[in-house]
Amino acid sequence: MQRKYAGIGAIVMLLAVAFGAFGAHILKERIGESAIGTFETGVHYQMIHGIAMLVAALFSGKWGESRRLLWSGRLFLIGVILFSGSLYGLSTLDFRWLGPVTPLGGVAFLGGWLLLALEAWKGTSRAGA
Repeated sequence: MQRKYAGIGAIVMLLAVAFGAFGAHILKERIGESAIGTFETGVHYQMIHGIAMLVAALFSGKWGESRRLLWSGRLFLIGVILFSGSLYGLSTLDFRWLGPVTPLGGVAFLGGWLLLALEAWKGTSRAGA
C-alpha cells in the first residue's frame, strides 16, 4: 500500500500543478471569473488530498498497513475524482448535471479523514497515552 498510494498521490499532485498552471495561463481568459474560481477550488482540493494520500501512505509505513489507511487513501482518490473532477467539468464544459456529484466527493474526503483519525487514535489507545 505504501509505495502504491505514495505514487498515486504524487501523480495526483503532478496533475494538480498542471491543472493549476493550465487554469492560470490558458483558461482564465476563456471561461470567465466565476468559472475560474470554481476550477481553482477543484485544483485546491486536489492538492490538499494528493498530500493526504501521501500522508496516509507514509503512516502505513510507520504504523503498519491497515484497512483503515488503505480505505483512507482510496477515499481521498475517489474524492479527488468526484469533487475536483466535477468542478472541472462544471467550470470548463458547463456540465450542470455534475453539480450533484460534487458533494459525493466531499463525503469521500470526510470519510478518508475520519478513517485516518481513527487509525491514529487506535495507536494511542495501544500505547496507553
